Amino acid sequence: MELAAMSIIVTGAASGIGRATALLLAREGARVFIGDIDKSGGEAAAAEIRAEGKRAEYLPLDLTDPASIESFAAAAEQRAGGRLDGLVNAAGWDQIQPFLENPPAMWEKVIAINLMGAVRLTRALLPPMAAAQKGKIVNVASDAGRVGSMGETVYAAAKGGLIAFTKSLAREMARYRINVNCVSPGPTDTPLFQRQPEKMKEALTRAIPFRRIGKPEEVAEAIRFFLGPGSDYLTGQVLSVSGGLTMVD
Repeated sequence: MELAAMSIIVTGAASGIGRATALLLAREGARVFIGDIDKSGGEAAAAEIRAEGKRAEYLPLDLTDPASIESFAAAAEQRAGGRLDGLVNAAGWDQIQPFLENPPAMWEKVIAINLMGAVRLTRALLPPMAAAQKGKIVNVASDAGRVGSMGETVYAAAKGGLIAFTKSLAREMARYRINVNCVSPGPTDTPLFQRQPEKMKEALTRAIPFRRIGKPEEVAEAIRFFLGPGSDYLTGQVLSVSGGLTMVD
């Protein structure tokens, strides 16, 4: 198993891409720490993994609360015996709505979860990785942050910031042999996507060259690649998983 003996944190693993990623990583041999505000979903995901004879544990995490982030990071590090090998910042949240109708409170929540939560959690977990001269970080952005998306202006701004954070952090962390990369999904069949109007879902499906919406498991495979040994010489990279919808330099 490619990830045997690795301890990896996956945020947003109660559902969607995060959950698919946690399942895949555990099946590849990793010990997975699930961080999510959704306690029932997080515990269910961990239980599903353990039912397969793999290792997983749920720890509560509210990415809008700096104190919760610090507590989560300390608990995960302690339970991993001070050795964390990987971090997947997969948590995300959005509300499809024209920018002129967005209340400022919604902007703050979108930025807190999609950008600042990842920034704070990554900062909390970096010292032991730097000391060990080893670690892999994968940020899950969105192609909305690469090419824009109607009705998701602040979300696109936050995800674009996460992409820039990935590239800048990769430059700083190279001296510590820490890889920092980004997976950037296009439309993917997650609970967030299912809340969109049917007409929008149909239009997106027609626009994708493969003529179908992506699966969370397909995004999880890209994340697994960046955590495995095959990506040891890759850092600061952004990989779109979009069925060809977005082809950017």
